[in-house]
This record gives sequence, C-alpha cells and structure tokens, in this order.
Amino acid sequence: MSLRVLFVCVARLVCSVCLGASAGALSGCGGVDARLDDDDGDGPSAAGGAGSCLSGGGGGAAGEGAASCAGPGARFATRVVSACFGPGQGFGQDRFPDIVLGPPSGAGCCGGSLDVLSLGDGGAIVVAFEGNAIVDGPGADFLVFENAFERGDDAANVFAELATVEVSEDGAAWSAFPCAADRYPYDGCAGWHPVHANPEENDVDPLDPSSAGGDPFDLAEIGVPLARFVRITDRAGTPDVFDLDAVGIVHALCP
Repeated sequence: MSLRVLFVCVARLVCSVCLGASAGALSGCGGVDARLDDDDGDGPSAAGGAGSCLSGGGGGAAGEGAASCAGPGARFATRVVSACFGPGQGFGQDRFPDIVLGPPSGAGCCGGSLDVLSLGDGGAIVVAFEGNAIVDGPGADFLVFENAFERGDDAANVFAELATVEVSEDGAAWSAFPCAADRYPYDGCAGWHPVHANPEENDVDPLDPSSAGGDPFDLAEIGVPLARFVRITDRAGTPDVFDLDAVGIVHALCP
C-alpha cells in the first residue's frame, strides 16, 4: 500500500498532519479531545478528529470480526493503525512508526525517555497488537507508557503531559476512560506516571503494573470486556503535548 501524507488546515490557520495508507476511512483517528476540522463532508473524516485520517491497513477497519487466537500474540503494540499529528511538536516523527512499537524505554523516576513520539497539540494515534487483544482481568489490563518524570523529592510534583485513552474491539465503536486532567492525581489519564521498565537496560518486568511504571488502565472501569485497539489523544490546548513510548497488554486474550 502506498503511504499518504495529508495536510489539513483547521480553524485559525492551525495545520495538523494525518498519516495512513490508501485504504478506507477508519473511525479511529481523532479522539474525544482532538481538535475539530473544517471538513466539508466530501472526504473521509474521523468523528471529532484532528483531520481526515485514513486507515493504516493490516486490520482495524470498522466492523472487523471477533478476535480469536492462533497461538501466543504480541504483548506490545506491533502496528500503528492511524496517526494524526497536531501542531506544536514533531519529536520522534522521523522514526515513526517503529518508535512506538515494542516495549518501553523508561528512564526512571526523574528523567524522561527520549525514545518517544510527540503527538502534537490534540494529536491522536491508534495502535493494535498482532494476533492479540486486551481482556478484562484483575486490576490493570494494559499500560500506556509516556515520559513523565518527578521533579524534586515530591512524587506529586510530576511533569505530566496528559492524554485521553480510548479502546475499541472493532475499530468503529470507542469507549473512553474519564480523564481527570484538571489537577493531580490525574486519574484515568495517560502521561503522568514515570516509566521504570527498559528491557535494554534493566530487568524490570514491563508488563508488571506494580513495578513497570506507566499509566495503568482497567477495562472493568468502563465496562468493556475486550479491546483490540487503543486510541490515545493529546489533551488539546494544554501547554505540553503527549509523548508516546509504548503500549503493553497485561491481561491478554492470547498470552
């Protein structure tokens, strides 16, 4: 498939970039916090999205069939289904999409990793897991890794770059985790827990919520039993933008 780069200029001359393959539209790019565009209805537009975003191919089309196992599946994101980069940042986009695939590259409590992809203001990304899905189990079901870090000796004084997280089983219907972005603790948001796991540098289990760091999400909190796609959307209009490191499955359909 040929990769297409689509520039979409929105209100107040702000431009965002949407990446995808030349396939049908996916209702996955442009989440609940993304900027609205000025689409006139003639092109494939994501509901509430940051632009007219196209499918990344290889699965994720609206209405896909039920998930099933053919052996152990991937526990970290293996595919970017769609990505819409908002304005303001471009860090990591030269290494897209590989930079967000696989396990995290955490830098510990007090230093943010540089192995990240900036989504830009209001940007959004949808990832999927080859041959696998997230299922509801006890406690956290999946982890989103950013590059948040603590400032000083106060764990509550954290440099946070927040995003809203949504999940979907079919790539069409999405369920969002309520994100309390107005004050610490930022319950339900991604982007405020430092990441400790880094398989290239330490032995911390990147899928153990008690030690890996990152932001934990429990499907039970939003009444979802299974999810194959994760959408992460930067909180538009805030001073800092979300930087994605990785997404990992704690409770997997195909472990």
